[in-house]
Amino acid sequence: MKSTYHPETDAVRIQTHRTEQMEHATPMFLTSSFVFDNAEDMRAAFADETDDNIYSRFSNPTVDEFVRKMVALEKAEDGFATASGMSAVFASFMAFLKTGEHIISSRSIFGSTHTVFTKFFPKWGFSFDYFDMNDPAAVEALVKPNTRIIYIETPSNPGLEIVDIALLATIAKKHNLLLFVDNCFATPVLQRPLELGADLVIHSATKWIDGQGRVLGGAVVGRKDLVKEVYTFCRSTGPSMSPFNAWVLSKSLETLHVRMNRHSESALTIAKKLESNPHLEWVKYPMLPSHPQHEIAKKQMTQGGGIVCFEIKGGLEQGRRFLNNLKMLSLTANLGDSRSIASHPSSTTHAKLTEEERLKVSITPGLIRISVGLEHPDDILQDIEQALEKSMG
Repeated sequence: MKSTYHPETDAVRIQTHRTEQMEHATPMFLTSSFVFDNAEDMRAAFADETDDNIYSRFSNPTVDEFVRKMVALEKAEDGFATASGMSAVFASFMAFLKTGEHIISSRSIFGSTHTVFTKFFPKWGFSFDYFDMNDPAAVEALVKPNTRIIYIETPSNPGLEIVDIALLATIAKKHNLLLFVDNCFATPVLQRPLELGADLVIHSATKWIDGQGRVLGGAVVGRKDLVKEVYTFCRSTGPSMSPFNAWVLSKSLETLHVRMNRHSESALTIAKKLESNPHLEWVKYPMLPSHPQHEIAKKQMTQGGGIVCFEIKGGLEQGRRFLNNLKMLSLTANLGDSRSIASHPSSTTHAKLTEEERLKVSITPGLIRISVGLEHPDDILQDIEQALEKSMG
């Protein structure tokens, strides 16, 4: 039954049925398995004739609550939660690809996803081609008879490149391909790829969905028949979400709309002010008119999100010096936290790529990625500006 409420209301009000204790906040169902009243009920559950819980690797009430909220927010038919964002990405590939099949991916993707393509795909006989996100129409030329999936991140990590989801959906449908979209940076608050024609949407819930850097988690939502294939793969291979993490993430979703609005407003304020900083070559943010895909961002996103990127004059060494001069911003591999975070992708998350590979995905030597937190924007900006001054001194 479709909800009659706004998404932000669903994020608060969707809950597991109350127990006889009549609790207001959903309890955690920390159990590995579930019991049956009789042998017939147990047989029916294992035969998939009922939706009864069997084992927490398959399903769990706390995890199901989180999934139901994600499904409501993305306006999907069904969903499944995984142990991490990368397990969601990997399961989405493995559920559909057969030996000899081919995937087309945007070149600008997370470093671990790139490693899956380059190191592990060849072992199973999968092939892939990258396309330039600045030229999405070129995707059609890469389609082969054995192509199965088009995969994209938008906005991309870490370079904030944006691709037209509706355009790729048209190409995918023309060639009977599946379109998978990693929606981690935007969240369903700012962008809903399924409404633009995507078949599956993938999330690292570790980031903005948690929002406080506490737990790992992933989610896959979309068409019911496709999610069933992902579930079947995960049920047997085991990358399921823990009930504790699901409980944390479900509570996090109650504030997601409020937080994403604040993250986005602060990020835009900071990006605008940094555009005039003399120590920077450029500043990139989806809602700045200077962003190369600004018009696409305005079309498919409601706000720009919480990531701001800029290029420090002086390159690699200046990027490191900048990080060392920060006083408040955290240096960590995560993003999407209530606390602002700075990272230097060339020397950390994407260091395993060659310089040529990094440049192809817009990761320049002095690129800094700022995950704008919930502190006062003036304080975030002040720390960035003082670190820039010192690093140039």
